[in-house]
Amino acid sequence: MLIAHLPAGYIVSVLTYPLAGRQQVDCKTYLRCGMLGAVAPDFDMIYFYLVDGGRHPHHSYFSHFPLIWLLLVAAAAVYYRRSEDRRLPILALVFAGNGLLHMLLDYLASNIYWLAPFVLKPFSLTLVERVYQPWWLNFLFHRSFVLEIAIVATALLVRHRRRSQPSEPPALAAPAAAGGEGS
Repeated sequence: MLIAHLPAGYIVSVLTYPLAGRQQVDCKTYLRCGMLGAVAPDFDMIYFYLVDGGRHPHHSYFSHFPLIWLLLVAAAAVYYRRSEDRRLPILALVFAGNGLLHMLLDYLASNIYWLAPFVLKPFSLTLVERVYQPWWLNFLFHRSFVLEIAIVATALLVRHRRRSQPSEPPALAAPAAAGGEGS
């Protein structure tokens, strides 16, 4: 995946927020944590370029091990179950859940080490072949990019619908507006 991680994290966070709303978690904070989690595995690119010099595929680093993200989800779930104040565990769950989503999306067109660190064997549904220079053109011209465009378009549609909805339900907003006009 090249461009779809952040929009996918946005979509999942918007769809799961009603579950967290009961916990009195601020919507913007929830969305930010979810979107940060969706791109967090790629923070290893800093190490990839500045330290490793691109010698190893960045999907072979621990931040791209699905087990790490599964453990984070499990730890957040346990924290949620044992905590009286569930705001922080909810944020941890959306962060880690979207990190795990990142693994699933990468699996569509890249190698993911599903069994790491126990078995360092890469798995992929399909691989993007290295045909073009610069490297990102290979992703742009690969059939999986259609899914990325669909994810981005869906995120834009969700964003548009959220912005066009009134902040209050119409039934609650109407009496206030009527009372204000008659005064």
